Amino acid sequence: MPTLDHENRLRAAGHRWIAGIDEAGRGPLAGPVSVAAVILPEDFEHPWLNDSKQLSHEKRERLYEEITGNPLIRWHCEMIGVAEIDRINILQATWLGMRRCALALDPRPCAALIDGKPVRDFPVPHVALVKGDSLSYSIAAASIIAKVSRDRLMVEMAVKYPGYGFEIHKGYPTPRHQEALKRLGACPEHRRSFAPVAQLELGL
Repeated sequence: MPTLDHENRLRAAGHRWIAGIDEAGRGPLAGPVSVAAVILPEDFEHPWLNDSKQLSHEKRERLYEEITGNPLIRWHCEMIGVAEIDRINILQATWLGMRRCALALDPRPCAALIDGKPVRDFPVPHVALVKGDSLSYSIAAASIIAKVSRDRLMVEMAVKYPGYGFEIHKGYPTPRHQEALKRLGACPEHRRSFAPVAQLELGL
């Protein structure tokens, strides 16, 4: 289970405001990549906050409301859309969202904990933690916000672009999604730089 150990190490080094940053939606064939950043109170505890992928839909939704509704928690979420993803690639789009999140937080973080690998040209000192959402409360909280925000958007997208099943698979390349993609063709929210969509567009 995550703790505040990594946050406390950064505070002991003189960094007051520590942001946890995570993303959701790097792998889907459609929709944006969602990135969130969270600054938690120094004494924050929660009995079952964890990596969003380890939680049920109901627990994620409840945690999202708890986190975003707490006036002592600072958070920000960025959606980087398909046009940007196709223009600069998914890794660069994810990094762009992470930079924007760090710069948008108030107060501005002194340092950040980021899930995964180091981010190039990041605006504040940061520590990259592989599987950070299972190690750090701040990253786990960010993973909840990023995941729930994106899932809700994909449900809305399913109404605008019916037939693809976005409300079920959230744009990930499930057999149902790939079958619908072949049957209906790509919609404006499909990532044309991703191989399954690009191949379809080329008739391969």
